[in-house]
Amino acid sequence: MRIVEVREKTLPLSSPGQNAVIDFSEMTVSVVALITDQVRGGRPVVGFGFNSNGRYGQGGLLRERFIPRLLRADPQVLLDEAGRLDPGRIWGVLMRNEKPGGHGDRAVAVGILDMAALDALAKLEEMPLNRLLAERHGAGAPADRVWVYAAGGYYYPGKDLDKLRAEMRGYVDLGYTTVKMKIGGAPLAEDRQRIEAVLGALPPSTALAVDANGRFDLERALAYGEMLSDYNIYWYEEPCDPLDFETHAVLARRYSGRIATGENLLSTVDARNLIRYAGLRPDRDVLQMDPALSYGLVEYLRTLDMLRASGWSPRQCVPHGGHQLSLGIASGLGLAGSESYPGVFEPFGGFADEYPVQDGYVRLPSSPGIGLEEKAVLYPILRDLIA
Repeated sequence: MRIVEVREKTLPLSSPGQNAVIDFSEMTVSVVALITDQVRGGRPVVGFGFNSNGRYGQGGLLRERFIPRLLRADPQVLLDEAGRLDPGRIWGVLMRNEKPGGHGDRAVAVGILDMAALDALAKLEEMPLNRLLAERHGAGAPADRVWVYAAGGYYYPGKDLDKLRAEMRGYVDLGYTTVKMKIGGAPLAEDRQRIEAVLGALPPSTALAVDANGRFDLERALAYGEMLSDYNIYWYEEPCDPLDFETHAVLARRYSGRIATGENLLSTVDARNLIRYAGLRPDRDVLQMDPALSYGLVEYLRTLDMLRASGWSPRQCVPHGGHQLSLGIASGLGLAGSESYPGVFEPFGGFADEYPVQDGYVRLPSSPGIGLEEKAVLYPILRDLIA
């Protein structure tokens, strides 16, 4: 068995929204198809991968460095003792001649290829990704449904409080019981009004989280923490730069509510430093590392091992990403849940079409692989890539 070709295409990820830091109208995404020489149902088995939103597509790194490195490798080096694709060995080939540190765009490029390798492996084993992961790395049986929350509340030109309320009520109508909105892109007083408007529009049983996308310095992070303490906020996400562990630690001492962070930490080493120095509390805080942006599942498994050794439970992990990969990992490895982007970052955000959110949970497809082909608006892109 061998990988015969890897195709890549970088596409616009058009979304008009803004958070406190970036404008998504210029965002891109890289999609890859990892084509094997194995045939199922009369067609070659193909694994697909792409990067999560928030980081740009990595076409240059993929085409110039990582795809050629993968295809030059001895095919046997990429297989385990049973002759199956081995994501760990593939990861080792991809990272040859790469110096430690500098966990930026290359972590995204490797994560895209890791996602494609996982998709291909699960298809070759003829089982859904969550079951494959549960049998190999989890408790033996995956969760049949996963808690998800709706991430939205972006800043749009002309988006007033009525439109914000309507958006959040719309997520509740879709079946979500927890919703998230952006803060930090407006003055504190205006954000307070936005929060109060949303809380006033939500049913009492619905929780609201807020996300500053790493915008604040210490003074502003504390000021927002004080303001948020007036409300029953589900979590206060990315209050400051992800590597500013001191600000995290000061905030954690003064803000008693739940803090969520980690989506922009792209390696196990960075996650370890967060646990060591950011003062986070394993009884309440939430870790959001995103496998698709941080060297893939191979590195994420190392991160989970580090967390367990540091006294943290996988039940404190809710991966960023809002797509089928994060959902499958959450189910297979026993995590607390997964992010969701209903109607945002299409066609890459969201889950399989036949599985609606019900009471805050979503079920997973039973077809082999990650299940990307079961999203109708995404399927044409995948099909065209291998046409």
